[in-house]
Amino acid sequence: MPVLTIIGSSNAIPTQNRDTTYLTLQTKEKFVLIDCGTNAFVRLVHSGMSPDQLTDIIVTHFHPDHVVGLPLLLMDLWLLGRKEPLVIHGLAESITRIKKMMSLFGWEKWPDFFEVSFRVIPADKSVILSDSSVKLWSTPVKHLIPTIGLRVDGQIQPFSIAYTCDTEPCQGVEDLALGADILIHESAGNAKGHSTAAQAGEAAARAEVDKLVLIHYPNHTEESLLIDEAAVKYSGEIIAAIDGMSFSW
Repeated sequence: MPVLTIIGSSNAIPTQNRDTTYLTLQTKEKFVLIDCGTNAFVRLVHSGMSPDQLTDIIVTHFHPDHVVGLPLLLMDLWLLGRKEPLVIHGLAESITRIKKMMSLFGWEKWPDFFEVSFRVIPADKSVILSDSSVKLWSTPVKHLIPTIGLRVDGQIQPFSIAYTCDTEPCQGVEDLALGADILIHESAGNAKGHSTAAQAGEAAARAEVDKLVLIHYPNHTEESLLIDEAAVKYSGEIIAAIDGMSFSW
């Protein structure tokens, strides 16, 4: 049974209860980390997951709140004796910067370090991963730097979850969201490269999704007000994401 879990739900300023936004996707064959927040290792363990079982990491874009935990996660896995290879996926710009970041830590000289391979995600609609239960694909969205949104489609049971990542309204969001069962939409506010809850509601209404999940919203925001704002544009079910929330199908 595939499970998508929201490990962190906050914008770039985390708190004790809400980490920066990142997610996991678990199937029988894959354990995928989508972005890597402030202390992914601890948060994964707290969620009842084993970080050593990770098979893939997808980096949606190279902003600190989405990649800051990556060096520590890789080091922790190494120190705990990981041997299995790990694949990191990202746009070309993200992969280049990840390699530079890791080089600053001298990871090339870490003895007996497990194999890490990099796969560049094309800057257009592209399938990233596919197994017997799901297909995970990406498409560019409109943020301050090159960024992708993601969609998971069930291969056995028809079910779809779209995740916008950080973006302002754009065609990429419409492509991701169309007909999805759940739309996880950022709602950081009225700023360049981001979206308001009302704009998330508009996207959900146009795409005719069954449920809207608001994510990446500031910690000082009153969740009920955020939901009310989205409800002006969208009449379906709306919830505010919290850390540890999961969806299975």
